[in-house]
Amino acid sequence: MVIDMILPQCELPSTSGQEILFVSGGRLPSRQFFLSITGGRRVFCVDKGIELCKACGVIPSVLIGDFDSANQSAVSWARAKGVPVERHPVDKDLTDTQLALSRAAELFGEHCAILTGCFGGRLDHLYSTIHTCAALNRTIVLADEREIIFYVKGGEAVDVKFFSKPLAVSLLPMTNACEGVTTKNLHWELYGATLTQDFPNAVSNRLDAEEISISVGQGTLAIYFCFAE
Repeated sequence: MVIDMILPQCELPSTSGQEILFVSGGRLPSRQFFLSITGGRRVFCVDKGIELCKACGVIPSVLIGDFDSANQSAVSWARAKGVPVERHPVDKDLTDTQLALSRAAELFGEHCAILTGCFGGRLDHLYSTIHTCAALNRTIVLADEREIIFYVKGGEAVDVKFFSKPLAVSLLPMTNACEGVTTKNLHWELYGATLTQDFPNAVSNRLDAEEISISVGQGTLAIYFCFAE
């Protein structure tokens, strides 16, 4: 069953009624955006993301990380509020975000994930997060007030309704090739196209309506919306 996931900029399809909001330690969203997406969602805090939770008075369900970058007063605040804190060694194989995504599946079972605080900062961290999310078998959206990424996988067709118009729409292959890619209501349309990682040219498209449709025959495609430079 397809359920609507509502974000300030748009409405996306999801596959589970339970939505977990992960707040990470990259470029933090504005407080207004963060507070607008916390309602009715469990908050899973990742390392430095606890600083935003503290600033906004949002008590997360879990705090996880190695805490090499988080302000210790914010971590202490979480402990004082009774938040379960899971500390991991700095020297480890997985990133804090990978640990959080894995742990959430253990704690909460089937769910859809919204990741905020994941853009900006170091490219290697963002690269790891984008590809980790692409490989997981659940609805995952990366979002703040400036950028959104979600995924369309082989055999899927999705419709996105916009409340505010993005500056650009880009289609980014997460697998070697994405075949049978078709779009509707973009300025430059695709009809059964093949997009490849070694020639990612389907970027900086424009929206021609308040809703777009995208389908993929094979492969995993990341859909990127830019709302502010």
